[in-house]
Amino acid sequence: MNSKSNVLMHKYELGRLLGQGTFGKVYYARSLQTGQVVAIKVIDKDKIMKVGIINQIKREISIMRLVRHPYIIHLYEVMATKTKIYFVMEYAKGGELFDKVAKGKLKEDLARKYFHQLINAVDFCHSRGVYHRDLKPENILLDENENLKISDFGLSALAESRRHDGLLHTTCGTPAYVAPEVISRKGYDGARSDIWSCGVILFVLLSGYLPFHSSNLMELYRKIGKAEFKCPKWISPEARRLLVRILDPNPLTRTSIAKIKESTWFKIGWRSESEVNKAESSTSTSQHESTSVEDGQDVSKLVNLNAFDIISLSAGFDLSRLFEEPCVKKEARFLSLKPASVIISKLEQLAKRMKLKISKKDAGLFKFEGTKEGRKGYLSIDAEIFVLTPTIHLVEVKKTGGDSLEYQKMFDEGIRPGLQDVVWAWQGESQPQSDPSRKQDELLPMSSSQEQHSEQQRDQDPLQQQLLLLQEQLP
Repeated sequence: MNSKSNVLMHKYELGRLLGQGTFGKVYYARSLQTGQVVAIKVIDKDKIMKVGIINQIKREISIMRLVRHPYIIHLYEVMATKTKIYFVMEYAKGGELFDKVAKGKLKEDLARKYFHQLINAVDFCHSRGVYHRDLKPENILLDENENLKISDFGLSALAESRRHDGLLHTTCGTPAYVAPEVISRKGYDGARSDIWSCGVILFVLLSGYLPFHSSNLMELYRKIGKAEFKCPKWISPEARRLLVRILDPNPLTRTSIAKIKESTWFKIGWRSESEVNKAESSTSTSQHESTSVEDGQDVSKLVNLNAFDIISLSAGFDLSRLFEEPCVKKEARFLSLKPASVIISKLEQLAKRMKLKISKKDAGLFKFEGTKEGRKGYLSIDAEIFVLTPTIHLVEVKKTGGDSLEYQKMFDEGIRPGLQDVVWAWQGESQPQSDPSRKQDELLPMSSSQEQHSEQQRDQDPLQQQLLLLQEQLP
C-alpha cells in the first residue's frame, strides 16, 4: 500500500478506520476505477499464522462466495501481499444493528421487518449448508436503506464439518446468544442453534435488553439451559408465543424456520424469497445477473459469472498459495460447449445410473445424495451450471457432505466418465476433449497480442485460457 496517498494496489483509496479486531482492521474505501464505496478488511498474515487460524480464513472466503444474498454482506474481491490479506466487501452505511438497539426497544413493525430479513438470510445460508454460529446484533449491519446485512462469517461452519453423528462439536459463539445444546458440549445441529440465536435477537429487538443476563457466566448458562426468561408486558401475545417456540431449550422440539414463517405474527408484511430476489435484482449490481435458456426443458435461470467469479476461478487467484500448505481438492470444474438442457439431461442420467437422489434448486444448482450411508454419513454432491459466454457453460462439481475418499472414488469411477459426453475441458488439464460437432469459433477469440504468446499458452489449461480472455474483457 502506498502510505502517502493511502492507495491499495492501484485500485482502492483507503479512508477512515471503521473498526478493528484481534487480527485486523476495517477501512472505508473507494474504488479508483468505478468510484464505488466499499469496506476493506485488512488481515495481518503473521498474526493468523501464529494462532493457527489459516483454515478459518480460507473457510470464511469460501463461505462468503457461497452465500450471496440481498441480506448478507457481499464479498467483492480478495487480494493479498506477502504480509496482508484484503477482503473488499460491501459497505453498510447504517452501521451495526446493535447501535440502534442500544438506544432502546424498536417498534414492533420495525422489529418484524428486521426479523423477516434475518430469517430470510439465515434460511438461505442453511440451504447452502452454511451455519453462522455467531448471530448477534453486533454482527448485523444496516445499509443506507435500513435493510439488514449479516456479516462476520469467521466462526461459521459448513455441513461437511459435521461428524459421523451428523452434529457439530466446536463450542463457539457469544455466551448471551448461544443455544443450550452448544453449551452442553454434546454436539449440536447448526441450523437449530442458529434459530435459537435468531430468537434471542428478536427478543432484544422487541424489549431492548437480553432475555438471559447475569454477571456470573455459570448463572447465565443455567438460565439459558432452562430457557428462564420473561417477556415484558408490551410484547404482543402473538410475538410471545413465537418467542417461546423459538427459545425452546430442547433442540428436538424447537420450532423450525418453516414453522416460524407460518406463524401469525411473522406472516404480517412477509415477502417470500422469490419476491425479495425480484425486488433486489432490479437495483443490486452486486448480485449475479441471470439469463433464460431457450430450450424445451425447464432450465430456469442460470447464473452469469461476474468479474469476481472469473478472477477467483483463475489459477493466479489460488489463495492456498498464501498459506504455504497443500489444499485438498473437493471440487472440480469443466467447460462445456453443449446447451444447458443437454448438460442437465446428462446430470439426470448420471444420477439414475449411479443410484443417487437428485433435486433441483435455484439458478442451475443440482444436489445429489447417496442412498447408502457411508463412513461420515450420506455422501452429498452439488453440481452447478454457470454461463461463461452465450455458447460456453462452466460446470462446478463439489462435495458438500460425507467422506472425502468415498467422494473421490465416486468421482473418478462414475461422475467423471459419466460426464465425458458434455465435457470440452476439465480445469487443470491441457488437452480439451475433441468434439467435431462444435465449431472452434464458439470459443473466445484471441487478440493479436495474445496470438504472439500462443506458444506459451499451448500447454495451458483451456479453462484458464478462456477465463484469462474474459478477464481482459472486463471493464
